[in-house]
Amino acid sequence: MAEVFDRETAKKFLKELSPSEQYYFLNKVNEAVYKDGYVPDEDLFYYCYFLTLKERLRNITSYRTEGYLRYVYAEGLKDVEDSIKFYKERIDSKRSLADRTLPKRLK
Repeated sequence: MAEVFDRETAKKFLKELSPSEQYYFLNKVNEAVYKDGYVPDEDLFYYCYFLTLKERLRNITSYRTEGYLRYVYAEGLKDVEDSIKFYKERIDSKRSLADRTLPKRLK
């Protein structure tokens, strides 16, 4: 899968993640490129990175029970979901542009 995208760009995202999160991130990139047909670029990496952060927040269950930490969790989750939505719209628009440039017989 490393041939599909720039290794340096991928390293920038992977260095902040744990090994299990790296696996999750790379699976999301792989799925987005090969299954969903997205263009492998930095916006796609940001999208998958924020999906990984959302998964990280979801796994932090013991901190959700206390008042202030519950607020921090909710605000953090909201910010991550807003970022996911933003980058999803960006990669969808790029995929739409890429689909339009193909001749109809190749679709």
